[in-house]
Amino acid sequence: MSKTLVQPIGQKRLTNVAVVRLKKHGNRFEIACYKNKVLSWRSGVEKDLDEVLQSQTVYSNVSKGVLAKSKELVAAFGMDDQSKICLEILEKGELQVAGKERESQLSSQFRDIATIIMQKTINPETQRPYTISMIERLMHDIHFAVDPNSSSKKQALDVIRELQKHFPIKRSPMRLKLTVPEQNMSSLLEKITEWNSTVVSKDESGNQQSVICELDPSIFRDCDALVRNLQGRLDIVAVNVHVGSETHMDHYGDLEDEPLSVQKEPVGPVAQLSEKLEKQVVISAKEGTSSHGGDVVKQQKCSTCDAFVGDAKQYREHFKSEWHKHNLRRKTRQLSPLTAEECMSDLDIADSKADLKNYSF
Repeated sequence: MSKTLVQPIGQKRLTNVAVVRLKKHGNRFEIACYKNKVLSWRSGVEKDLDEVLQSQTVYSNVSKGVLAKSKELVAAFGMDDQSKICLEILEKGELQVAGKERESQLSSQFRDIATIIMQKTINPETQRPYTISMIERLMHDIHFAVDPNSSSKKQALDVIRELQKHFPIKRSPMRLKLTVPEQNMSSLLEKITEWNSTVVSKDESGNQQSVICELDPSIFRDCDALVRNLQGRLDIVAVNVHVGSETHMDHYGDLEDEPLSVQKEPVGPVAQLSEKLEKQVVISAKEGTSSHGGDVVKQQKCSTCDAFVGDAKQYREHFKSEWHKHNLRRKTRQLSPLTAEECMSDLDIADSKADLKNYSF
């Protein structure tokens, strides 16, 4: 008597898909979707449901192909219409991703948050921004964990408030141009003084007088409301102001900016924080060696940046710096290398322009 030979199948069905899972009424329900389409649907970019779902079928386990029972669907959703149930799972369910993919996403978002913090904060003593690597170390010190369901900008603002409790760090001021009628200028200047804001320059010619000032971003809404009440206009000159760098969004030909402040030597806790920041020693290109404690140390030269960057350890660290990476990108476009100061200014301008497009005050 012959029997049918059953060959084992070494392939799992419905594995190369994005799975959206929803736990309800003590049961697990899953739907099979196309990768990269779930987020597009939730953001409103994708409108066609057939482009999102592999099939309008509700599963208990997608990878094993186990369908959900009708009585479980009725108990959990109050109906057995799988199309409507798929829509509810798609809206409220949790998108399942692999471990390495989730780790990569969290790492990328962590870096984005650190970049936003760098753009929006300064050292209160030097009035200069911290580096991304320094910000990341501070975020690790306060045991910050990324929330994948929250925006990077919102988390960055929360982290800034937390960092201010433990470290010398503050929001970088905004530079605004406030234009009001002549009779209302005195009221505006009194309010600016009350806010402890810095007046950079004033233009008192004509009926419409203007003032350029720097103020904390936290009082931007109050300033905007005040200018509206005074029948004036508010223009953003720079989203973030750092000493020694230009972050202007608009250039006014008749405006000559006064010096913001004189850089001071870091003292107290700022000095301790800055010691970690200033590990990399940049030596003049004219010097090939430097002495430490009587020992002559050979200096390594980076051909991309056309500068001596210290000993072998500092040379390796230099390759990880934003300065080297920026000059590497310029080299591919056949542009000349920039100094560290020029590079910082160039990056600040690019970051501020990108930030202004979707800046939230």
